Amino acid sequence: MRASRRRGQGTLTWIVLLGLLVSAAIAGVTTGPLQLTWPQTWAALTGSGSDASQFIVLNQRIPRVACAIGVGAALGVSGMVFQRISRNPLGSPDLIGFSTGAATGGLVAILTVSSASATTIASGTVLGGFATATAVYLLSASSRATGERLILVGIAVGAMLAAVNDYLLTRTDLERAQAAAAWKFGSLNAISWPQVLPALVVIAALIPFTAVGSRPLAMLEMGDDLATTLGVNLAFWRPYLLTCGVGLAAVGVAAVGPISFVALAAPQLARRLLPQRSDSMAPSLLIGAVLLTAADIVAGRLLSPFQIPVGLVTSALGGIYLLGLLATRPRIRR
Repeated sequence: MRASRRRGQGTLTWIVLLGLLVSAAIAGVTTGPLQLTWPQTWAALTGSGSDASQFIVLNQRIPRVACAIGVGAALGVSGMVFQRISRNPLGSPDLIGFSTGAATGGLVAILTVSSASATTIASGTVLGGFATATAVYLLSASSRATGERLILVGIAVGAMLAAVNDYLLTRTDLERAQAAAAWKFGSLNAISWPQVLPALVVIAALIPFTAVGSRPLAMLEMGDDLATTLGVNLAFWRPYLLTCGVGLAAVGVAAVGPISFVALAAPQLARRLLPQRSDSMAPSLLIGAVLLTAADIVAGRLLSPFQIPVGLVTSALGGIYLLGLLATRPRIRR
């Protein structure tokens, strides 16, 4: 009886989350600074609308929504990987420096290469993310308390790289600094298919590779000793999963710039809303997509007709979330 009730609650939760995602996607396509009626939007989708409405819907709004869903899903899965490996709810790529390192690589590409293309920025972002992850992993691997040390080392490295990023912005001309600062905030404004499609292809390829390690990842969360006893090859699976997690986070940064909060909150919300699916990556993926898509709607409509970067909205939500996390943690009596 209790098991069937839990299954029913889980099914209802899935339906609600999917409904929220579909609703957010529809709102993203049908609303915006330039108001289009439902008939105009439908005509644009079917190819019978005006050239202007077709351009807005097909080349601006749909790519933006698709990018929000894809990048949100990637960040949700990436956050789950890092939180399980570190065994810490703060084990998120944006908190432990990986996203900051990816941003450093992107900024170097933007500021040092004249007329840097999307490919150049993406390459710099991915290289920066993996270089930072390698440094953090090597510095934290000298202790058996791998998870806790990974968090501390990552926060320290991230703080230093954030200072490097600010320094880079002060050492370039005003025009490049403005472009780099806009990218550094994390934004889906002016996103287009040439930026979206490569990111979605890479994300679609990385998520199945990450899902292959679902079972070893669940065992790693139990601790190294128990995972080894259960037959997990730590020397292979930890670097493998870290590589997948860094890759997903770096692709997200390459597509839209650094986005905080999503990778931090999605896995924790998944645990609370769908505890019976705790070994699956699907809940974190879905909740990550919902969070970023909804946050982008807020970013685009909050100060309409002005559009603020979605990274600012997620940063504000992340601060509130962290305060709530600290307030609800059980106090340790001494």
